[in-house]
Amino acid sequence: MNLVLLIVFGLLIAALALAFIRLARGPSLPDRVVALDLISMIIAGFIAAYCVYLRQPVLLDAVVVLAIIAFFGTVAFARYLEKKRTDGP
Repeated sequence: MNLVLLIVFGLLIAALALAFIRLARGPSLPDRVVALDLISMIIAGFIAAYCVYLRQPVLLDAVVVLAIIAFFGTVAFARYLEKKRTDGP
């Protein structure tokens, strides 16, 4: 089990690094928002894997709350962009 968790943590670190590269390079604002959403989901994955490692489900509520907040943030930004596109040039 420890080997699997080490592989999971390694893959999550690699995914986090790639998401930060996408966040830095852009090229557009929606790309950066999606990268931020991805980073929050990867962090939720870290917390969930850490709960498995500790064999304590205490932090799983925090994972759910983090995922919901990140989702609502992405939806709010998408609505903002849609409204901006219909109102402006």
